[in-house]
Amino acid sequence: MIVLKNKQEQAIMREAGQILAEVLATLEKMVLPGVTTLELEEKADKMITEAGAVASFRGQPGMTVNAPPFPAATCISVNEQVIHGIPSNRVIKEGDIVSIDCGVTWRGFIADSAISVVAGKADPDVDRLVSVTRKSLLAAIKTALPGRHLHDLSFAIQSWAVNEGLGIVKDFCGHGVGRSLHEDPPIPNYGKPGTGPLLRPGMTLAVEPMFNLGTGKVKMLKDGWTVVTADGKPSAHWEHTLLITDGPAEVLTWRPGEVEG
Repeated sequence: MIVLKNKQEQAIMREAGQILAEVLATLEKMVLPGVTTLELEEKADKMITEAGAVASFRGQPGMTVNAPPFPAATCISVNEQVIHGIPSNRVIKEGDIVSIDCGVTWRGFIADSAISVVAGKADPDVDRLVSVTRKSLLAAIKTALPGRHLHDLSFAIQSWAVNEGLGIVKDFCGHGVGRSLHEDPPIPNYGKPGTGPLLRPGMTLAVEPMFNLGTGKVKMLKDGWTVVTADGKPSAHWEHTLLITDGPAEVLTWRPGEVEG
């Protein structure tokens, strides 16, 4: 069931989104060669706590029977890691893609967002991967108008990957978000336009394209969390929480200074 948010709930989610946006804006600047993913995690955890919010990801149940609850405030995935990377003492190197996914719970509601940042100088193909993945998200945002269908967003994302020869991760997708981290509807990153639920004001959606430089196929590591590309090639991941309105979608997780076009 898709849960529409009332004006009061929208206002709370807007606040959650801005707390999260500040966190990711800070971490974006910290992604440099020599920094560990654990340092990024510790900074995020501190900022969330100081804001009076709660890290939504910590304690989330695993996707496999033997996987422990997620242990951190952030998912930090490097290079061939697609999503759900666990922060550690891993040192970020020149040219690494660092994808940071984070969720914040504020007054009972959740905002969810992700960025992909290259440490130092990027390989041209890696730079293209990161850029195109973000552009596909922006295309989906522009498509998110009341009366459109959900899979119009999916098709907008898919079109960028197809045009650029990138692999679409189909095993994982976006989702509704609100009182729970994962609500209906699921939002695939591929689809047929004119299909799926109608977009209605009050819907809150976490749209998150995941593109790979090679195949779209992925596999999960033995930790029960970390998802990597099947061919070992790099991956990029971008995500924003959107509110469907009577007009253009409102992005609840724009980072300060983020270019919207």
